[in-house]
Amino acid sequence: MRIRQPLPASLPALILVLCVVVVRPARPQQPPPATLQADLHAKLEAEINRVADQLNGVLGYAIKDLSTGESFYRNADLVFPTASSIKLAVLLELMRQDQEGTLSLNEKHTVRHSELPPGDTDPILHMLGDGTVAMTLRDVATFMVVLSDNGATNILIDRAGMDNINAEIARLGLAQTHLRRRMIDIEAARRGDENVSTPRELMVLLERVRGGGALDAAHTKEYSDLLGLPKDSLFNKALPSTVRIEDKPGALDAVRSDAGIIEVPGHPFAMSIMTTYLGSNDEGERAIKQIARLAYEHFDRLSRSSAYGRVISEK
Repeated sequence: MRIRQPLPASLPALILVLCVVVVRPARPQQPPPATLQADLHAKLEAEINRVADQLNGVLGYAIKDLSTGESFYRNADLVFPTASSIKLAVLLELMRQDQEGTLSLNEKHTVRHSELPPGDTDPILHMLGDGTVAMTLRDVATFMVVLSDNGATNILIDRAGMDNINAEIARLGLAQTHLRRRMIDIEAARRGDENVSTPRELMVLLERVRGGGALDAAHTKEYSDLLGLPKDSLFNKALPSTVRIEDKPGALDAVRSDAGIIEVPGHPFAMSIMTTYLGSNDEGERAIKQIARLAYEHFDRLSRSSAYGRVISEK
């Protein structure tokens, strides 16, 4: 006959402890400590994405601090219609050809109505006399950048050459950016020959030019100065008038975009925001302005703060 040994007095208590350990839900693991700047970055990204999520349409952006490399991306490699933001590439090739002596920005061009696109909704050059006004190519470029005049753009596309413009785009490694048609060419648009790019590639174009990777110092400055002229752009509407903005917006029905460099002291940043399939053009414009403002406030805060986030003042 087998005799059971009595349980140790401490065993019931041990079993109870083990049961408590097994059934007690595990506490969630805390994320590893982040830097102060990383926490600020995450908050901005969440705010920007909230704006994008609420938009009735598709939105992509690429934002990069040109001093630190801090970046924000969403749909950055999707191909969007550029609308007039493609004029950034037209202006670049014009500057490159002036630099190489292929043409001169001081060259005079006589404006004729026959070369201007019919059906243009902003016919600035149409208001001038037919064949009565001669202006330099630099002046034509100013009309293209500041007033987004499509007739002026077509004059420059024809003078610089569409193939040359696309070759310069390719030289910069922008594989998804293409100038496929002149401005207000409705038949070409119906065929699907749309001018296109991605948020990242428009941002990279601006970054390359600013960094001296596309033009010499004099032409880099002239490129930036032309883009920095006052204009009715979404970035200019969103940001304080004291901020220097070098940008080129674009607008088509159901499409809004803006791409440029925002000159924040110590934290200049390149920003490209593109939208399409918009349920409302006004809503698309509001989203771009909101994101531009959020990005500016972030980099402006960094420009005024120490590494620990303190703003040094007299107080």
